[in-house]
Amino acid sequence: MASVLITGASKGIGRASAAEFARRGHRVVATARDPRSLAGLDVDQRLPLDVTDAESIAAAVRNAGEIDILVSNAGVIFFAAFEATPPDKFAELFDVNTLGSLRVAQAVLPGMRARGHGRLLFMSSVVGRIVLPPGAAYQSTKWALEALVEALAIEVAPFGLEAALLEPGTVSSGALNDVTSYALPDDPYHAIAMPDTNSAAAMAEMITPEEAAAEVADAAESPRLPLRVPIGDAARAVLAARREAPDTVPFVPGRPAETAGADA
Repeated sequence: MASVLITGASKGIGRASAAEFARRGHRVVATARDPRSLAGLDVDQRLPLDVTDAESIAAAVRNAGEIDILVSNAGVIFFAAFEATPPDKFAELFDVNTLGSLRVAQAVLPGMRARGHGRLLFMSSVVGRIVLPPGAAYQSTKWALEALVEALAIEVAPFGLEAALLEPGTVSSGALNDVTSYALPDDPYHAIAMPDTNSAAAMAEMITPEEAAAEVADAAESPRLPLRVPIGDAARAVLAARREAPDTVPFVPGRPAETAGADA
C-alpha cells in the first residue's frame, strides 16, 4: 500500500483517480482548493490545497504525512487565438498549470529524497506534445510542464525517485463544455472554431474519467515508471502519429504528414 497525494481531486480525472487508488487499497490524500468539494470521496484524508499558495501547499503536505506518490493534477483552461490571448490571464493559467505543479513537487521532494523512494506523476496532455488552436495558452503551459518534468526525472533518478508525464486525450469530464474564451473585436480568427466536444466524432474519441484514472493508477503501480504515459487509445494514436510527422510543418491530427504543407 502506498500513500498517494492528489491535487485537483474535486472533479474529473483527479476525483476518479482518488477513488481508484482508494479502491486498490492505497492511502489516499485528496486535495482541492475547497475541501467541501471532496465530500463523498471514500479516502483517508480530504485537505485544502491551493497550488498557487505556498503556505496552503506546505500545510497540506505537512498534514498528509509521508507521501509515496504525488499525482499533480490541478489545472485550468481557456481558449483564445494567439493575438487575442490576454497576457494577464495567460499568467494566471501558467501559475496554476505549470508553477502550481512545480510548487507542489518541491514541497514533497525533500521527504521523498530522505526516504530514497517516491514517484511524481504530472497531468500533462496530448497537447503537451502537439498544438491545436485556439488553445495556445493552455497548451504552452503543458509544453513547459513537459520540459520541467523531463529535467526532474533526470535530476532525481540518483535518489531513487521517478517522475512521469501523464498524457490523456479528451476526457468526458465536462471540463470542455463551458470553457472561457477570449476574442478580438470583429474577430478575424473566427474561422478557427472552438472544439465541438458534443459532436459524435469527438464523443467517440473520449474516454471517461474512470478509464483515465485506471491508467493513471496502473502507471503508478508499474514496476518501472515510463517518462511519458499516453492515457487512452486516442491519445496513443495521436502521439504515435506526431512522432512520425516531420517537424518542418505544423502537425494536424488526421491530416497525412506527407500532404501537410510539404512545400513549406
